This record gives sequence, C-alpha cells and structure tokens, in this order.
Amino acid sequence: MTISLTESQARGGDHPRVVRPLKAYEDIEFLKSDACRTARLQLEFLKPEVAMQEQGIESTIVLFGSARMLSPEQAVEELARAESSLRAEPGSGTARRQVQVAKTMVEQSRYYTVARELARMASEYGQGHGTRDRREWVVTTGGGGGIMEAGNRGAHDAGAKSIALNITLPREQHANPYCCEELSFQFHYFSIRKMHFLMRAKALCAFPGGFGTLDELFETLTLIQTGKIEPMPVVLFGESYWKRVVNWQELADRGMIGLEDLSLFSICETAADGWQRICQFYETGAGSGTAN
Repeated sequence: MTISLTESQARGGDHPRVVRPLKAYEDIEFLKSDACRTARLQLEFLKPEVAMQEQGIESTIVLFGSARMLSPEQAVEELARAESSLRAEPGSGTARRQVQVAKTMVEQSRYYTVARELARMASEYGQGHGTRDRREWVVTTGGGGGIMEAGNRGAHDAGAKSIALNITLPREQHANPYCCEELSFQFHYFSIRKMHFLMRAKALCAFPGGFGTLDELFETLTLIQTGKIEPMPVVLFGESYWKRVVNWQELADRGMIGLEDLSLFSICETAADGWQRICQFYETGAGSGTAN
C-alpha cells in the first residue's frame, strides 16, 4: 500500500509518524492485485458498456480475421523486398521461403479488400437505418491490424463511426489508424472482450485467421448451438481456406455435431454475397442476434 510521510519524518525527525493511506480506488497497486480481479473484470465490462450507451450503439456487425493480413499495397511491397533479398542471396533457403510467403500474402490480401468493402456496405446501411441518437449496424473489430484494420477502414470510407475492442498482447496487436477515439477500448481479459463482441451483434463475419479467429468463431457457434445467444448470420469468407482448415463434414459424419449444425454458418467469397446473406437472414425473420 502506498502512503505519504510528513516533511519532518522525511528529514529524520522524532515527530510521530503520520500515515496517509490512499483511498482504495486511488491505490493502483491494490487495484492490480489478485484480490481485485473481480473488480477489474467488472470495470472492464462497465467502461465500454457506458460509452456504447452514451454513443447510442444499438446493433453491430462484427468482423474477425488475422492481424497479419496485409492490404494489397503492403503485400506487393513486401513481395518486392523479399524478391530483392533473394536476388542478393540467390542461394539462401530463407530468402526463397520469404518469397513464397510473400506471394501467398499477396494472394490472400484480397480478403483485406473484401473486409473493407463489407464494412463500408454495412456502415452505409446502418447510417440509413439509424438516427443521430441511435446507431445501427456499427462495424466492430478487434482494433488491430490486418482484417481488423480493413473493417475500421471500411467504416471510415463511409464516414461512419466504428468500434475497436483492442487487447494487450506481447506482440502483433496495435491500434490501427482508423479507430474512433470515443469507441476504442483496451482490454486485458479475453472473456470480457468477447462478451462485448457479441452483446449487440447482428452478424459475425470471419475471415482467414489463426488461433484467435478460430477461438472467436467457435465460441460464437457454440453459443448459438446451445441457445445462449439468439441465432445470427455467421458468414465465413474464403471457401478454400475454411474447408481446408476445418473439416466441417467430418465433424458431422463422426457425430460430433448434428447435420443441422452445418446450417449455423455459410461460406462465401465476396462482400456483396456476404452482405446479401446477412440481409436475407433478417428478411426471413430468423432472429435478432442479441445476447441473453
């Protein structure tokens, strides 16, 4: 606990020691202690919730995907650098590997474009169906680079605000330049962050990604499957990626999921196709997509 000492004590005088303990909510060391974990969890939930209510956020569309995904422009630049390194060291196995990876990133950069376009479309739709005090279909991302940047950037293209739910990580996660200051939040706990992803979500769009993307996708599918949240459209972008990474049919064939569970998501390629599937879901009155 942090205390303050009198001037006399600081000089080594003989006056009685005066203790000025900090108030609990002013004592940062105490707030960071194990004893205050429950309080931190509550605060981490409460701060974004209050801000979203103040901003009139009624519904969101969530975009997940790799932070490592490059924009087409960045991918081309990385390939040029890799090829330059290979020309300088034509016998280097590492340089050849870097060129192969860079070529793959150029090919995959189309998903950045798709995510950006989808976010723009959703934001424009939301602006047409919301009011000054009630915002609908607000793009929400993890606030980092890659696909997350593309989502916030697409909303920015439409002149709309978007939400960034960032998290402290040892590497990779950094706030992208298209985040809105008043709707950008920093999390420590993945669990609270994922609650905010889904509390107002009307659709979830998953682009190629790694462990984090898979974690967020499968938690959402589990919550829908078990009735913890109402059904919502879950759209996966990139058929070749998702059908190679996950053998969905094998899960059903082995009885690990029901055949009907394969209808909890759809797979598409373009922003227009993905947005159409989301709109069709609500045209049929299939659900409101809000958390219980």
